[in-house]
Amino acid sequence: MRPSERSFARRIDLTSLQLFVAAVELGSIGRAAERESIAASAVSKRLSDLEATVETTLLYRHARGVDLTPAGESLLHHARSMLFSLEKMQGELSEYADGVRGHVRVHASISAIVQYLPEDLGAFIGQHAQVKIDLEEHLSTEILRAVQEGTADLGICNASVRSDHGLQSRHYRQDELALIVPRRHPLSRRKSIAFADTLDFDHVGLHANSSISMAMHDAAAAVGRSIKLRIHVTGLDAMCRMIHNGLGVGVMPRRAFELMHGVGELECVKLTDAWARRSLDLVARDFDTLPVTARLLVDHLSSQTQNADMRLAA
Repeated sequence: MRPSERSFARRIDLTSLQLFVAAVELGSIGRAAERESIAASAVSKRLSDLEATVETTLLYRHARGVDLTPAGESLLHHARSMLFSLEKMQGELSEYADGVRGHVRVHASISAIVQYLPEDLGAFIGQHAQVKIDLEEHLSTEILRAVQEGTADLGICNASVRSDHGLQSRHYRQDELALIVPRRHPLSRRKSIAFADTLDFDHVGLHANSSISMAMHDAAAAVGRSIKLRIHVTGLDAMCRMIHNGLGVGVMPRRAFELMHGVGELECVKLTDAWARRSLDLVARDFDTLPVTARLLVDHLSSQTQNADMRLAA
């Protein structure tokens, strides 16, 4: 940071930023002063000082109140972002004061969340009751971006979508995709099937940018075909209900289907394509520099992976 930038950071007053946002939101310095319990003259002085600091006019003052200048619009965007970050910081730090000893932000794919994370995270919280885990479901491509940008400490996603994001990865679980069909469907008696042989039938698909959808479209394109996609859904339970009601067949993780057993009269058919067997990976910018609590979670998830592999080998 250049000396002038450090000086600017020191001269910006957070209280003045709060008053600036209040004046803009209420459209009046007087109303902002009333809401913040400060004299209107003091608010006006702080706003004038803020304009002097940034060396430009931020507000048009008139009899009806105030309006933003173009520079003011830019500052409002940054001020709101900064104040939001401060509120989030206060919230997280207050959790430490209340006894929460760690906070891990995890973004994971729907496959990981439905199939494995409820048990794995439940076991972790059982051992570390004062740790808070913020878990969000996202598409694999979005997970990689969140980890890269620091929005998430840890990501769990399909390994096949990883490209050169400069991220580290560790194997988490194996994932097997299967074809789900109505019980009376012509394909329901098949023990296994190649995905290409499903293309004569209507399909129920997940989000177009999901790793499963992208793999399906790549497989169809490889044989010069397209998918007869009747409907997109955002969840696996919704997919099962659509398939049960005759809207098509669908591809989803086999274990997820088994866990949702009873959602409609459906059959599960093994897919013989190599892409149907996938790896779910843990991803981080640098596992060694993660906060202590996040490293504990990574170690726990890795141990769950080893236990699952040993059960499969047995």
